[in-house]
Amino acid sequence: MAQRRVVVTGLGCVSSVGNDVKTAWENVKNGKSGITKITLFDASKHQVQIAGEVKDFDINNYGVDRKLARKMSRMSKFLLGASIEAAADAGLTADNLKDEKAGIVTGVGIGLSDDLETAYKKYLDPASGVDRIPPLTAPFVLNNEASAGVAMHFQIYGPSWTLSTACASGTDALGLSLDMIRSGRLDVCFAGGVDANITGFNIGCYQALSALTRSFNDEPEKASRPFDKNRSGFVMAEGSAVLILEEYEHAKARGAKIYAEVAGYGASSDAYHITAPREDGSGGALAMKRAFEDAGMKPSDIQYYNAHGTSTSANDTAETLMIKSVFGDDAKKLHISSTKSEIGHMVGSAGSIEAIMCIKAMEDNFVPPTINLDEPDLEHGCDLDYTPNKGVSCEINATASCSLGFGGHNGCIILKKI
Repeated sequence: MAQRRVVVTGLGCVSSVGNDVKTAWENVKNGKSGITKITLFDASKHQVQIAGEVKDFDINNYGVDRKLARKMSRMSKFLLGASIEAAADAGLTADNLKDEKAGIVTGVGIGLSDDLETAYKKYLDPASGVDRIPPLTAPFVLNNEASAGVAMHFQIYGPSWTLSTACASGTDALGLSLDMIRSGRLDVCFAGGVDANITGFNIGCYQALSALTRSFNDEPEKASRPFDKNRSGFVMAEGSAVLILEEYEHAKARGAKIYAEVAGYGASSDAYHITAPREDGSGGALAMKRAFEDAGMKPSDIQYYNAHGTSTSANDTAETLMIKSVFGDDAKKLHISSTKSEIGHMVGSAGSIEAIMCIKAMEDNFVPPTINLDEPDLEHGCDLDYTPNKGVSCEINATASCSLGFGGHNGCIILKKI
């Protein structure tokens, strides 16, 4: 029996570069940064004062039941907003989903840090104490609460899962959704990721880890600079991105627009270090090789690679070695870019927003730029074509996107035109 094919029929996002896919893609395509000064809390005492904040977002503009919206966390609202856009794009509603084999798989990296931080402040304040903890804190700090909100809004009775593999969560959510549809357990799946991670405590934690850049507080748009000699850390970003994955014949039967086919997925573990990747990139390379094997494709079939490209010294060097080990002589001919240079690092939804960028790149036959790449870090081997500062038009029939998470979690998704 032939393997069931899986396609993408809907896209949605809430991000620093736009609260819909059209706006986000146009900004990324044109190299416009979404990184700004932090406004969600007073960052004046932090060494890191910039982030990729979501701006002008209101879930009440999405037609959500007001009672449901009042009982949702900021993170859940992001996911629901992106899911509503994706479902509308796919032509799906609560009415035509209720009888479908539909499910939800959401990747969460950091989770509900904003609500937990608010509760801790109340708890530790002698003037309030334990009796002033907000009553919805308990459900809000469960990372599965975001998926539950989507299920309640659309009345989806299939499985509703949340997974967490740090920065690889969004990509792994796509992979699990792919497997669920291939197996026949689902015909339709809301696959994506979310994080609401810009809080004083969370930024402070990553500042203490020396993972975030501190060098561009006065020029936030220049802060995320993957593969550049002067990069000094990543930029935290919040938001959500969701893709509607659907069985191919099911999508055709209802006349859905098909963006792309999810051709293959691979995952691996570095089994090496809690924050650093293997220096030779071998862990990520294994995930990519498995994705190609799953897709029945060769590296030479890929025209565009969306890099994890975090703008950290360790990642960008290891990822370049990873690309070279998998693509061999074709690495020099490969179009590469990191859209984190515009968006920032959305952590749990990094892989899903980057999958959307891959799909839009194929749709427009356009490679988005890696902005702020003024001087490639040749000293540390960053010598490939990362599409510096200006995008490039070229035919794109297939793309690969890799996500490399803290803890050594690696995921790779391959998308192609159909």
